[in-house]
Amino acid sequence: MNTEQVAKRLVELCRQGRYTDAHEELFADDAVNIEMEGMPEGPMGGAKGLDAIKQKGRVFGEMLEAVHSNEVSEPVVAGDWFSVAAVMEATMQGRGRVTMREICVYHVRDGKIDREQFFYDM
Repeated sequence: MNTEQVAKRLVELCRQGRYTDAHEELFADDAVNIEMEGMPEGPMGGAKGLDAIKQKGRVFGEMLEAVHSNEVSEPVVAGDWFSVAAVMEATMQGRGRVTMREICVYHVRDGKIDREQFFYDM
């Protein structure tokens, strides 16, 4: 798949809440996840390698009590890069109902996402 195809497929899967499927189908084994500077180390910090990214996704899923809305914009593609805006309103364990807004930037190499980086207010 080219970058635009990967981007559209990621948006499709994320809109359906199928994040595990997105990781398994679209991410390279050596993919890197980068969180915001200042994010504490631990299970929700950055991750290196597909297994670590999938584990991070599982931990996040376990923190969700309920998802009230999940919106993902159409992708903006530039060469091997693309970005989307994402907004999720959810009830989180120990935090109550929150609205998470972020810009997600991805790099595609050989038809797979090899880098994702998230930008949001802490």
